[in-house]
Amino acid sequence: MLHRVHEDLYKADQFNPGLKGNARFSPIRDAQGDLIPTLYAAATFEAASMESVFHDVSHAPGFKHYDQRELEGQLHSEVKVKRELKLADLSSVALRKLGAQCKQLIDTEKDQYPATRRWAEALHAQHPEIQGLSWISRQDDSARAVMLFGDRIPKGALHQVGDSRSLLKEEQTYAQLLNLADRIGVDIVPGKGTP
Repeated sequence: MLHRVHEDLYKADQFNPGLKGNARFSPIRDAQGDLIPTLYAAATFEAASMESVFHDVSHAPGFKHYDQRELEGQLHSEVKVKRELKLADLSSVALRKLGAQCKQLIDTEKDQYPATRRWAEALHAQHPEIQGLSWISRQDDSARAVMLFGDRIPKGALHQVGDSRSLLKEEQTYAQLLNLADRIGVDIVPGKGTP
């Protein structure tokens, strides 16, 4: 089971076409220069939330806040993988074979994303059997995160389980998010102009 936190523009099992964004491994292009649709997810709700909602929250001690308005339009979905996927393992042991270290791909800041995207493009181009990437979440090292290549996932391989839930408006999901925020020392605060 995969957990996905995503904009309400997309269905739970719908790939982001890659037209915009600035993520570790997307947007990316194939060898012909065409955009590769991608889908990010994680093994747990917490990891999916840490990799998306709380991704840019500072690691520094002291007061940290998150504007509640940023949760508008954000959903949590559960997606069942109906067939085994072949994912490139980007953990530290597997990266040794590639001559790389986690600090080059996973333990990087946003200014390094152009380089990490080039790695994703190279893996996609050189390994046509690979359907995505898998790594230990930098934001939650108790779980794995994945990014799937939309051009290599067969139709029907992913199936939404239950309804997508609003991070802000669905009480139980919001409570889970507040609990996680408390664990990482973040206050979710109403933004200016919020009633």
